[in-house]
Amino acid sequence: MTRQQVSAGAVWGPRVGYSRAVRAGNMIFVAGTAAADPHGNAIAPGDAYAQTKDVLGRIERAIRELGGTMRDVVQTRIFVTDIGRWEEVGRAHGEVFGQIRPVTSMVEVRALIAPGMLVEVEAVALLEP
Repeated sequence: MTRQQVSAGAVWGPRVGYSRAVRAGNMIFVAGTAAADPHGNAIAPGDAYAQTKDVLGRIERAIRELGGTMRDVVQTRIFVTDIGRWEEVGRAHGEVFGQIRPVTSMVEVRALIAPGMLVEVEAVALLEP
């Protein structure tokens, strides 16, 4: 089986030992992705919608780099630090996936890796064989 990787491009990738995305055969797995600059600072602190849009753009670039498109996404997992803001996050997710409609979960977590981060998203894509 062929394996390809996309760098996380964040300060945590080398320290933790992970990739932004891995393609194994016809599947692409995208790690939890947050809206952070290369130094690990949150982008758009306090704005869950803007962070979600940023995150989904990062996920899309990683999937494209591995030969897929967002239409190939079959599952997303959304982690939020305040479930009361689900509509902001859901609106951004719906703008990208409204026609694709992958299965998804949204769960509240106590915190993400850096202050100011409100949203983290994972994705799984299945490419045509």
